Parts: sequence; C-alpha cells; structure tokens
Amino acid sequence: MTSKRGSVQLRRIEDKTSRQVRFSKRRSGLFKKAFELATLCDAEVALLVFSPAGKLYEYSSSSSIEETYTRYKQFTLVEKDANNKNANEGTHDIQNNCEDTSNSNILNEISDRCTNRNIDQMDDIELDKLRDILVEALRQTETRKVSLMERAVGMN
Repeated sequence: MTSKRGSVQLRRIEDKTSRQVRFSKRRSGLFKKAFELATLCDAEVALLVFSPAGKLYEYSSSSSIEETYTRYKQFTLVEKDANNKNANEGTHDIQNNCEDTSNSNILNEISDRCTNRNIDQMDDIELDKLRDILVEALRQTETRKVSLMERAVGMN
C-alpha cells in the first residue's frame, strides 16, 4: 500500500516563502509532538527552536525551560563525574558518588547565586530560582540522611 504523500527530499528549500511556510508547519508539528510526549508519557520535555531569522520559539512541560536545563546540567555533570571515577578508581557505589556530586553542584550553585548578588538586589524571578534550588538541596539532603540512617540500622 502506498501513501498519498510522497517522501520529502531532505535538501534545503530554495524558495524563501516556501521555506518559511514549511518551517512554520514543521515547527507546529514538532511542538505538538513535544506536548503529546509530555502529556501521554509524563515526560519532562524542553524544546528550543530558533527560526532562520533568529526568533526563539520554546516549549517546556515543566514550570520553565531553565528548570529543565538546570536538571540537565546536573545530570550531565553527575554522569561525567561518575564515568571519570569509574575509569580512575574501578567500580564504586555509583549512587553515592552521584548523590555527592549532585549535592555539590547544587550547593555550588547556591553559593554562586548568593556570592554574586545580594539577596536584597534579586528580583522575583531570581528569588524563585534560588528558592527552587534551596528546596532541591533540602530534598537531596533529607534523602541522603534517610539513606545513611537506613544503612546504620541495617548494620546493627
């Protein structure tokens, strides 16, 4: 069975108007798919698209793209650090290494934000970001404490 639609050749569209129309339609479809993925699968999705003219289009399934990007940065740093430690020291308890690195990254970010700016000078957006980081640091600290307590009880 053949499709009514022909396959699209992947090459640059020379006609500027046709290119803009195709960009607009494809962008809409991409954002629709991102929304569907987030809704149907409960995935955290962030999408940035710059048009040929330089205009930014963005979508985030969470409260902000910055929040997802911060999570991405923490994840990549944790992964990189875990890979380096494994290569240099052999196998360790990866979960502990990841927790320690993640906590260090969050604490460093809190320190940077508070050192570089006085809290009295922060606007509401910066204060919201700082609060989110502090809440995450507290969550990770509580998780780590529970983990340590569970290990201590398991050893007795």
